[in-house]
Amino acid sequence: MELTRTIFWDADYDSINWAEKARYVIERVIMFGTLDDWKAIQKFYGREKILAEMLESRELDPKSLSFLSCIFDTPPEKFRCYTQIQSSRAHWNY
Repeated sequence: MELTRTIFWDADYDSINWAEKARYVIERVIMFGTLDDWKAIQKFYGREKILAEMLESRELDPKSLSFLSCIFDTPPEKFRCYTQIQSSRAHWNY
C-alpha cells in the first residue's frame, strides 16, 4: 500500500507493518491524509475494518470524528474517543 509518507513523520515508513498497525495507520490517514490515502485504506482494509478500528480509537480529533460519523452513519456517541472526551475534565484557564 502506498500512502503519503509525511503523515507518518514519527515512524519509519518502510518498516510499518500495515496489518499489525491497522489502527495507527487508519487514524493517521483519517486525521492527516489525502483523498487518495482514504481510497487506498478503504481498498486495503475494507469499510468494516476501518469502522471497527475507529470505534475503538482514543486518538481522533473532533473533525475526524464528525467525518467518520457521517461516512458510516454512526452516532458520535458510539466512538470511544467521544466518550473519552466527555469524561476528561478541562482545567480552568485563569
